[in-house]
Amino acid sequence: MSKFSQGLRTLTGGRGISQYSMIIALVVIILVFEIWTGGYTLDPTNVINMVQQYSYILILAIGMVMLIIAGHIDLSVGSVAAFVGVVVAQSMAVWHLPAGLAMLLGIVVGALVGAWQGFWVAYVRVPAFIVTLAGQLIFRGANQVVGNSTAVPTPASYNWIGNGFLPDFGPDFGYSNPTLILGLIVVVALIWKELHDRRKRVKMGAQLQPVWVSVVKLVLLCGVTIFATYLFATGRVGTSFPVVGIIAGLLILLYSFLTSSTVFGRHIYAVGGNPSAAVLSGVKSRRVNFLLMMNMSILAAVAGMVFIGNAQASGPFDGTGWELDAIAAVFVGGAAIFGGVGTVAGSIIGAFVMAFLSNGLSLLGLDSSWVSIIRGLVLVAAVAFDVYNKTQGRPSIIGILLRGLGIGRKKPTVTEAAIEAQPQGIDKPVGEQVEKVDTLS
Repeated sequence: MSKFSQGLRTLTGGRGISQYSMIIALVVIILVFEIWTGGYTLDPTNVINMVQQYSYILILAIGMVMLIIAGHIDLSVGSVAAFVGVVVAQSMAVWHLPAGLAMLLGIVVGALVGAWQGFWVAYVRVPAFIVTLAGQLIFRGANQVVGNSTAVPTPASYNWIGNGFLPDFGPDFGYSNPTLILGLIVVVALIWKELHDRRKRVKMGAQLQPVWVSVVKLVLLCGVTIFATYLFATGRVGTSFPVVGIIAGLLILLYSFLTSSTVFGRHIYAVGGNPSAAVLSGVKSRRVNFLLMMNMSILAAVAGMVFIGNAQASGPFDGTGWELDAIAAVFVGGAAIFGGVGTVAGSIIGAFVMAFLSNGLSLLGLDSSWVSIIRGLVLVAAVAFDVYNKTQGRPSIIGILLRGLGIGRKKPTVTEAAIEAQPQGIDKPVGEQVEKVDTLS
């Protein structure tokens, strides 16, 4: 092995550059469209518009990846988002509720919808596919009933969450001051995290990576952050980092921590990896499934509310096809079809891939029919590539990340093998019993 190959494997944690294929694909997509569109893809105005227009995919992908890890899927998120959106719009236009109370009402409605669907999935044990397919029809109809199949405008005080920006302050240097401060905070946080991780490994007596590896990682991550900060800080006059970007960013951080560093997060992977073993291990899978369904509807409510804020109205056809966007983002991001594998970070990368792909094709003036065809081909290719790597004995990037967190499967012991041999009908109905596949190897 050459010194270059050895250095590359050290930098990537012994995994090689091929395991970062989706990140590389995202960079390639951006660069290709940057060239084809004459530099407009990374124009500050276009990047800001993308964050505002496609933020709903990021928010929905967070909840969808958790469901898919647990072995479920939600086909109702678009209809739920549209239903909550029209309820919030009506509450302000007809009932004259202030924006804050209207948003709180939207969260409550989303939670009730999630509890309704979660009850059928977790306790009646109807497959989530059927429950949410019914929910797609129910809440699409409810959206049109509440809104009388017409657009309901939203007030300017509310629209700030969808198309507003961080308020500017301080002297005028030609850049957005709050955006510069936000970028500085992110850079400091990245450096602090890397140093904290190294100190933690020292205390645990674990082997440390060479210092140059940490330096290169920080240079790359901080470089991307500084470049993004520059784009958002140099937009048209009156713009800065979008408020909806702050909302999505906070949700990403919250759910990344939840799935990787909490007991509940471990339970999600356990339920999706092997439901029978999870039950025998004391995991309350019904409660996990119920909370996941409720969480998905709450995030759908958030997505619906920020969307109508950006559109400045709620319409009868809002949310159409959103569930497909979210599912595509999750699978492009490396989640496994059979559950047990996936990360919030991976789904966000997948969401960015789909967003930049759609935006770039639109900038080229391609017909919407061809945009749909190309997006479908990209989804099939991404999943096929991940499956090919697994069948060839190469773990996917998501599988490796999970192993690093201690979630990945180890060689089964006698006790684990006995648990694996148990019937799979303990926690799932006959309709959900499937042959388990080791998706991490």
